[in-house]
Amino acid sequence: MRSLFWRVFASFWLAIALVAGLSWLLGHALNQDTWIISRHPGLKDLASEWVQLRETKGELASYSRLERLRRAYRIDVQVLGENGQLLQSTFPARAAAYEARQPNKRSLPWRRLTSEYTSPGSNETYLFIYRVPRPELDAWHRGSLFWPASALSIALVVIGLLSLLLTLSITRPLNRLRGAVHDLGQTSYQQHSLDRLAARKDEFGTLARDFNRMGARLQDLISSQRQLLRDVSHELRSPLARLQVALALAERAEKEERDKLWPRLNRECERLDALIGEILALARLDADLGSAQSIDLVALLDSVRGNAHLAAPEQLLGTALETRRAPAGWPDMLERALDNLLRNALRFNPQGMPIEIAAREQDGNLLLSVRDHGPGVAPELLARLGEPFFRAPGQSAAGYGLGLAIARRAAERHGGRLLLANHPEGGFIATLELPLEQVATGV
Repeated sequence: MRSLFWRVFASFWLAIALVAGLSWLLGHALNQDTWIISRHPGLKDLASEWVQLRETKGELASYSRLERLRRAYRIDVQVLGENGQLLQSTFPARAAAYEARQPNKRSLPWRRLTSEYTSPGSNETYLFIYRVPRPELDAWHRGSLFWPASALSIALVVIGLLSLLLTLSITRPLNRLRGAVHDLGQTSYQQHSLDRLAARKDEFGTLARDFNRMGARLQDLISSQRQLLRDVSHELRSPLARLQVALALAERAEKEERDKLWPRLNRECERLDALIGEILALARLDADLGSAQSIDLVALLDSVRGNAHLAAPEQLLGTALETRRAPAGWPDMLERALDNLLRNALRFNPQGMPIEIAAREQDGNLLLSVRDHGPGVAPELLARLGEPFFRAPGQSAAGYGLGLAIARRAAERHGGRLLLANHPEGGFIATLELPLEQVATGV
């Protein structure tokens, strides 16, 4: 993976290394004997000129050349032959004695430089010893910084370009993400607007992919909330309309007829209250329910069985408890989900046939299933079961279409899912599949 961290890290240290390395090289080069001798205007051609004058015009001409150098730059020169004999010198004897007595050559007021030169005509090799006064050397250094300054400028330009590319590689994706955040806030977010950024292999690509998933999830939630509001308004309209009709009739009716209308009014109010209760229960599943708790699976199933017995005392219930482990979660939410599944089974289960409640483990999951022996559901409608207010054709009178939606949302809040299917041996089976990563042992 091409990590943005390593890109920034490498660019930062590359810039530092480039500046430090160039500074070291320049400082080292400016202090080298060969650099000074080849660049100083009084020294760069002195050896060749001196050898040519000595071989063509004699000792006096070559010595005059050394004296001119001494007068112009205060640089003293000693020339030694191949056998070490002193051929010519402008360096005073007292200065030579003083230099010999100094253990630390860096404390001398001059810099001692040496170079060799071989005559192309006679093939004789000469050793040139230069003593350059330090003030002269410092003045020449200050005046010869054009090349180092140029090199430093080039280095700064390179570092600037690297910094510009690095900055653009960070700010451009951030601008795209900023635009996507703005569009998301305006509810005009397009899921494919970050596809190019999501194709990257660095942290911005990971962030873009996560943002796409978040945007898609938020859009789905917004769409589902809008659809829920439309469904709620549609479902509330019917009992309210019936209440209005009954109230209008009661206003015009005689006392005897009005007394007959009161049970109808009470029944419609109870239906409306039950519908509002179901809607509020579904809405609470998306609220903050606090921290998860340990779930006593045995007590939970006993409570569900007790509720079902009160609702339908004649109904047979069978329980198969193969495990006592349950995930940490919210017991009231799971009890409400199982109650809804059981009430749904009670509506369609024929008399004399038991409803089977089972709890077992499979592949690290807790499976809580409720099976009835009713007619089942058409296969093409199974995918839509669990949508708020959806009721299969022919079952519109059975509830409000919120029971399975509540059970599905409860399973999702526990990190699981609701599985709905027709049982192979007949009837319908609804299963809450809950992961057991964090489990609490039931009593």
